[in-house]
Amino acid sequence: MARSALLNVMVQSALKAGKSLARDFGEVQNLQVSVKGPSDFVSQADIKAEKIVRDELLKARPTYGFLGEESEEIKGTDGAHRWIVDPLDGTTNFLHGIPQFAVSIALERNGEVVAGVIFNPATDELYTAEKGGGAFLNDRRIRVAARKVLSDCVIGCGIPHLGRGAHGKFLIELRHVMGEVAGVRRMGAAALDLAYVAAGRLDGFWEAELNPWDMAAGLLLIREAGGFVSDMHDGTDMFHTGTVVAGNEYIRKQLIEAIARPIPKA
Repeated sequence: MARSALLNVMVQSALKAGKSLARDFGEVQNLQVSVKGPSDFVSQADIKAEKIVRDELLKARPTYGFLGEESEEIKGTDGAHRWIVDPLDGTTNFLHGIPQFAVSIALERNGEVVAGVIFNPATDELYTAEKGGGAFLNDRRIRVAARKVLSDCVIGCGIPHLGRGAHGKFLIELRHVMGEVAGVRRMGAAALDLAYVAAGRLDGFWEAELNPWDMAAGLLLIREAGGFVSDMHDGTDMFHTGTVVAGNEYIRKQLIEAIARPIPKA
């Protein structure tokens, strides 16, 4: 596949940060870890990976803005462009030696995501997409799954943990979904979950309490793989609502209906 100059910069940044993460992943028990909040850890590996990505991206495009998880936002002088970066999505997996984590990089132009890269250094899987150019896994074209009914589907989700999210609300949503699907999966890295939807590995996905860096690249991947994304109210303001529902045109609609269904009275 032919990549633009900007996408090549993003890919090289992700690979460089991923190489650093892979080294640290091999010594996960020796990492210096600080607690950022209940069950929300940030490691020196995380901070180092973001610095690598930020330095690489801003060296290539010094006027662009930068929004990352581990540092203050840089507004940039360009005004139209902003990098949106999660240097280590799936930090808890990483710190527990679970090889389900990724570097996620998106480029936003005038408020619209136009390029995205998600890289899992543990599996050497690189997902890339540019607006209008399709979505790819290791340079192979990917498409969302074609299943049309929830009963045939495996659906991914995020589960709120200690100190975060509305646990009761999620349990209601899960009750509705798990009674209608072939399986529900929680893998602990939203960026990769969205990439899995784009690749047809998951038929759909929903989660709340997300940040822009968790989903920016993944949303573009799904769209470019022929899928559909929205917030839980069937709107398009995922960055502000912090919620996302994804799948093909049939499954996304059915998933929204399932998670919004009221509990029947006894």
